[in-house]
Amino acid sequence: GLVGLGAIGAAHARILAGLGMKVFAHDPYVDSPRAVELGVVLVDLDALLESADVVCLHAPLTPETYHLVNADRLAGMRPGAILVNTSRGGLVDTTALIGALKSGHLGGAALDVYEEEAGTFFEDRSSTILTDDVLARLLTFPNVLITSHQAFLTREALTTIAKTTMASLRAYRAGSPLE
Repeated sequence: GLVGLGAIGAAHARILAGLGMKVFAHDPYVDSPRAVELGVVLVDLDALLESADVVCLHAPLTPETYHLVNADRLAGMRPGAILVNTSRGGLVDTTALIGALKSGHLGGAALDVYEEEAGTFFEDRSSTILTDDVLARLLTFPNVLITSHQAFLTREALTTIAKTTMASLRAYRAGSPLE
């Protein structure tokens, strides 16, 4: 199940469909013709959570999507399902995630983002004490994989970031509106 069919979600959908998987997707901004093109079945979020063995989040963080995956939604997931979040940490209520993992309802989680990641990742902290009790608890689960927001560290993503930054600097210098 894919939550969000923007550029990354759409690429993920094509890969999964190409592997012969049945892919459910939820995106309020995608219409049926686009879903057919991507090889996905559009469903509402709760139906996706009930049906999917693996739920991958590819949604932006907005006031509407903050804690989109909360205690109620986790309880509505298929027992034993896996949650994958490579999008934004705030999409998932981390305390509720811990509860779903502790109860055994959720089969596991793979997180490339974490709600309180600022100041925790991207530096060698091997000689310091981890003061984030929520992150420390997540790290105790053998069925949880946490990476330090590596998704943006691809050649393509860094190239796009550099191009966008340079375009913004040129626009600013020329007195043009920034996109």
